[in-house]
Amino acid sequence: MRSLLSLVLNIIWLLTAGWSLFLGYLLAGILACLLVVTIPFGLASFRIAGFVIWPFGREVVDTGRGGAAGTIGNVIWFVIAGWWLALGHVVTALAQAVTIIGIPLAWANLKLIPVTCFPFGKEILDADSARARMLPTAR
Repeated sequence: MRSLLSLVLNIIWLLTAGWSLFLGYLLAGILACLLVVTIPFGLASFRIAGFVIWPFGREVVDTGRGGAAGTIGNVIWFVIAGWWLALGHVVTALAQAVTIIGIPLAWANLKLIPVTCFPFGKEILDADSARARMLPTAR
């Protein structure tokens, strides 16, 4: 049942916001890959693009491996691309929130803003794997 709901929400998402947000991330990734030193930013953008086109049933988890390089990368990313990509999420969330059906989509849009602004040190997993990772291990 949950996978059917995710499928329906993903299809509605794709038609209402996913394709335009995907194109924004794709453009940011292509521009970032023009220079060798900014390729990691391009790869981060492509990773988020794959998530933003079909987000339901997947989650973003903190890997804890960002470190100082991840922090510096996140600051550079935010200044160059993160803020305007986040603005795209806010604009599409406002447009989606106009209808009752769009409210869950708008909420999902707003939940994407943290990974949009600070992608380094994050990983995108299917919802079951993300939940399993969050459960404490029995000792």
